Amino acid sequence: MKDQPVAKNLLTQLSSAFIRKEPFGLVLILSPWNYPVNLTLLPLVGALAAGNCVVLKPSEISQGTEKVLAEVLPQYLDQSCFAVMLGGPEETGQLLKHKFDYILFTGSPRVGKIVMAAAAKHLTPVTLELGGKNPCYVDDNCDPQIVANRVAFFRYFNAGQTCVAPDYVLCSPDMQERLVPALQSAIARFYGEDPRASPDLGRIINEKHFQRLRGLLGCGRVVIGGQSEESDRYIAPTVLVDVQETEPVMQEEIFGPILPIMTVRSLDEAIDFINRREKPLALYAFSNSSQATAGWEDTTASSPSTPSPTTAPACSPTRAWRSSTNSTTRPTLP
Repeated sequence: MKDQPVAKNLLTQLSSAFIRKEPFGLVLILSPWNYPVNLTLLPLVGALAAGNCVVLKPSEISQGTEKVLAEVLPQYLDQSCFAVMLGGPEETGQLLKHKFDYILFTGSPRVGKIVMAAAAKHLTPVTLELGGKNPCYVDDNCDPQIVANRVAFFRYFNAGQTCVAPDYVLCSPDMQERLVPALQSAIARFYGEDPRASPDLGRIINEKHFQRLRGLLGCGRVVIGGQSEESDRYIAPTVLVDVQETEPVMQEEIFGPILPIMTVRSLDEAIDFINRREKPLALYAFSNSSQATAGWEDTTASSPSTPSPTTAPACSPTRAWRSSTNSTTRPTLP
């Protein structure tokens, strides 16, 4: 936070030139329900360390974590510089009517528009960390089992409730035929023959999201999984094929353990498909071809990655990392 000297020019030789970092003032933090501890404390620590005061509004959807944060944080932080506000959309709407010096929001694009509109009335600067429909391209020259292990790990971790998880796969019909049994093998390896009994597979956060996801199971054709149990908010790790671009599963971020596969005839067709859609939060590509790597330079992702079937999926996030709840332990990444 100390002053940073800067170079002077001919007009400022007799002046003192430096950059001084100053707190914004009062910061409103609207945190999400997925990974509610991590994604509440990270912005809170940053805002307080920079000298700001904070009004913290945890998500009402993760009710248990919300109550724990409200109870525990005042025991460790100076209450003269921060406060926790509990409640739902109505309380959040009341908060947004007030003038803040900065707003940090993590969540859906729909709510992000509401936050930004409220901030604009006071010319309040904002940081919006929003979700996205992240494509995963698989080239024909890949080892399908290596790809399946990595895609299944990240797609189904925390029951798919992760903003940077692969949201759909683009590949050739030939690769789809090889990839589906490989995904079946990877799911069985991570979660056993009965995923519902696995301690490593999370559950859907609430009834509303469960019903939304169960509705998506009717898109395309289920080739793996598809089972659901309302009483447990359980949805099995699922793979869909024969999915149409116009179906609901391709119109919104899935945020659940469902993976659609769409077939394309070439790398160029895959790139065109992605470029026609909203800018994704992350892009994943698997290929042994340097030509395929270069082909992603003109996509909507923030930067080209270096895809390879022998390394972890390449990720080019266009906004900050956000995560998710509900899983107890992680399967080992192959």
